[in-house]
Amino acid sequence: MSVVTLKIDGNDIAIEEGATVLDAAKEAGVRIPTLCHLEGISDVGACRLCLVEIAGINKLLPACVTAVAEGMDVCTNSPKLKEYRKMVVEMLFSEGNHVCAVCVANENCELQDVAVEVGMDHSRFTYRFPEREVDISHPQFGIDHNRCILCTRCLRVCDEIEGAHVWDVGFRGAAAKMVTGLNQPWGSVDACTSCGKCVDACPTGSIFRKGATVAEMTRDRAKLEFIVNAREKHEWTR
Repeated sequence: MSVVTLKIDGNDIAIEEGATVLDAAKEAGVRIPTLCHLEGISDVGACRLCLVEIAGINKLLPACVTAVAEGMDVCTNSPKLKEYRKMVVEMLFSEGNHVCAVCVANENCELQDVAVEVGMDHSRFTYRFPEREVDISHPQFGIDHNRCILCTRCLRVCDEIEGAHVWDVGFRGAAAKMVTGLNQPWGSVDACTSCGKCVDACPTGSIFRKGATVAEMTRDRAKLEFIVNAREKHEWTR
C-alpha cells in the first residue's frame, strides 16, 4: 500500500493511503477529542467533536471520516476549533438530562471528560429538559435515554462485532432515540444475546448494568478491541 505524506499542526507525517486524519493525528501523537469514535468499529462522524481545519477547504471536516491526501495541511487545535468543540459539548448537555451527581458513570464518563478538556463549566444554551424514559425490562441491563447522546456506538458494536442487530435509531429530529427491535422493550427482543458489548461501548451512563449505583460504572474497552483483533486474525480458540 502506498504512503501519503501530510502536515498535522506543522509536523510532517507519513501514513498509509486510506487512513483517516484521525489515524494520522494518533500516529503523530496529537490528541483530537472524540465521542462517537471507538476503535474496532466503523466511523460515522456523529458527534462532530473531531472537526479539523484543512488548508484550501473552507469548511471544517470531521477527522474520523476524512481520508488523508498527499500534501494535506491539517490544523487540529486552532481557537476556532476550540470554540466549536466547546459549543458542541454545551449543546449535548443542554439537549439531554445529564445530571452527573446521580449518574452511574460519574467520574468514568467520556462526555464528562471531554467537557473538562474543552473547558465547559456551563452551557450558554437553554436546557430543554426533555421527558425521556428509562427501559429496565432487560434482566441484566438498562438504558436511560436521558443520558444518551446518539453516538450510535451501541448500534455499531451490536451490528459489526456481535452481529445481533438489536439497536437502531428511531424517529426524527428532537424525538430521535435509540430503539431495540422495532421499538420494543429491550427485554422482549429475542435477538439480544445479553453479551454486554453495548454497555462497554457506551461513552456515558446511558446503557448500564443493573445494580450499579452512582459512580460505579466500569467498562472494559480492551475487550472490544480484543474481539475485533481475534476475529480479523482468526485467533478464536475453543
